[in-house]
Amino acid sequence: MQKLFLASLFKDVSQLFADFANENLADKTVTFIPTAALPDKLDFHIKYSKELLSKMGLIVDELDISEATYLDIADKLEHNDYIYVAGGNTFFLLQEMNKSGAGNLIKEQIKAGKLLIGESAGAILLAPDIEYARDTDDPLAAPQLKTFKTLNVIDFYPVPHYNNDPLKEAVELVISKYGTKLPLVPFSNSEAILVMGEEKQIVSKKSKIKF
Repeated sequence: MQKLFLASLFKDVSQLFADFANENLADKTVTFIPTAALPDKLDFHIKYSKELLSKMGLIVDELDISEATYLDIADKLEHNDYIYVAGGNTFFLLQEMNKSGAGNLIKEQIKAGKLLIGESAGAILLAPDIEYARDTDDPLAAPQLKTFKTLNVIDFYPVPHYNNDPLKEAVELVISKYGTKLPLVPFSNSEAILVMGEEKQIVSKKSKIKF
């Protein structure tokens, strides 16, 4: 059964994740994939996210799929308890997923029931296609990317950072372009999308909305 926790900004919804995991996080291991953040040099964001996970009791096992071997990727994804795909450039992330073979390996783990945390680009990557993200991310960061087809493990298109600066206008442009063509699901930094099998809902500290 699929178990997905999709965030715009993980630090704003980390308590929601603890509730969703519904188990003692102490000494659980998480494969932390920072690769999407490389083009935009989001070093501070990555450091903060790793520290936050550690404070929650998790053991963070970092895995940059742009450098790791296929065997190393497969081993970490198989043996760690959770998978965390950090935010950044979705196109670069997909390029490196395809080159390394990590995409198919992650998809297998999701199908097997392993909980995945997808933050921003890491959430978009689960949609059937990422072309709709061209206005929020720069495709030129991935010159070797040959297809916009992605992991395709959900039947909707997450739109992170809804009503949040600095991407507020870009997100509105995405909605205006694709809102009548694709089943978009906009969600803000203070919200998360929870997927448990066939059940899907947008949650915040104050509300839960099934869709």
